Amino acid sequence: MRTATADPRGTVPGAAEAGRGGTVAADPGVTGAGHAVPVAADPRAPEAERGATLAAGPIPAQTGHGEVPLAEGDFAALVESYRRELRVHCYRMSGSYDDAEDLVQETFLRAWRARDGFAGRASLRTWLYRIATNACLDFQRRTARRPQRYEPLPGMNHGDAEPPARVTWLQPYPDEDLPSTEEQPDVRAVSRETLELVFLAAVQHLPPRQRAVLVLRDVLGLAAAETAEALEMTVASVNSALQRARPTLRDHLPRRRADWTAEADAREREVLRRYMAAAERLDLDEIATLLSEDITLTMPPNPFWFVGREALTEFLRPSLDPASPMFLGDWRHLPARANGQLAAGGYVRRPGTTVYRAQVLDVLRIEGDRIVEITSFEPHLFPAFGLPLRLPADR
Repeated sequence: MRTATADPRGTVPGAAEAGRGGTVAADPGVTGAGHAVPVAADPRAPEAERGATLAAGPIPAQTGHGEVPLAEGDFAALVESYRRELRVHCYRMSGSYDDAEDLVQETFLRAWRARDGFAGRASLRTWLYRIATNACLDFQRRTARRPQRYEPLPGMNHGDAEPPARVTWLQPYPDEDLPSTEEQPDVRAVSRETLELVFLAAVQHLPPRQRAVLVLRDVLGLAAAETAEALEMTVASVNSALQRARPTLRDHLPRRRADWTAEADAREREVLRRYMAAAERLDLDEIATLLSEDITLTMPPNPFWFVGREALTEFLRPSLDPASPMFLGDWRHLPARANGQLAAGGYVRRPGTTVYRAQVLDVLRIEGDRIVEITSFEPHLFPAFGLPLRLPADR
């Protein structure tokens, strides 16, 4: 629960006929069919790895009757069927729902430009993943994003613990947008443990090439040789990158693996129900009983953070007290699911108004009967979660 400002950034329009209409600005690193596309080099990578390229090879139209050209209309329909799983892949690589959609559209545009070539060396799915990974690496090279640490804000009690990592571009991913089993039969590609926010935030600490290797090997389950071919690296370089990526990832994950793989059950749903009901009653004492003693709350991209129940309740108290000049108003909530976790879409009716307006999406990490982490996001993504931006006062 907090004051949130909608993200002012726009999104890239669709990828020509291959996407959902519109155009995308051409990437200067994209070449025609059959040519190699340069990717960002990790300056810490071994000599054999630096300067590698990812081939944007010709599209393999496999019909079972040899090699035949793929018609333009057929191409659009084929690539569209991979949109959801490619968006998940780009989301893991970027950590941002908005950027993932843009990267999928860029992937489709690159594939559209290379569609006339055709060699049949790999499946269409593999070819698209190679292009998508390349688009993500190029994006990371352009943005040069690196997680930082939160810093204390003057006059604010953040708690006594070390500040958590700050990933300003981190966004939630709606469960309803995940591929179905018919669209994506490989359960590893949509497994909860590699979509939870704690995992996504940890992955952002990896250099781009290590991140790509880890996602392709440990998440998608590609063999070392397949990963090496997709990234135009040697098998030795792939293995080296993976050996460096895994310890870094572990350093940024909860100490026990069970902390981030437990399935949501009836007990967790009851915690969510009580959390929403307490907020609607403005009952801070009840909210406090649901929080672990070492609760962490962050609000990407904003600079606010709190570690510990005492610090968090001190922050919440004025906004829930009708007698306080900092009182936000009355709350309503709708349940949601993000990144395989339970979430609550919060709406505030300001004093003197009659409409509840979208305010914040709280994604909860629950252990047992306590909330151990809340990641609060701005409301511009409510529609992606099937949540309205306004609720009537009589809801």
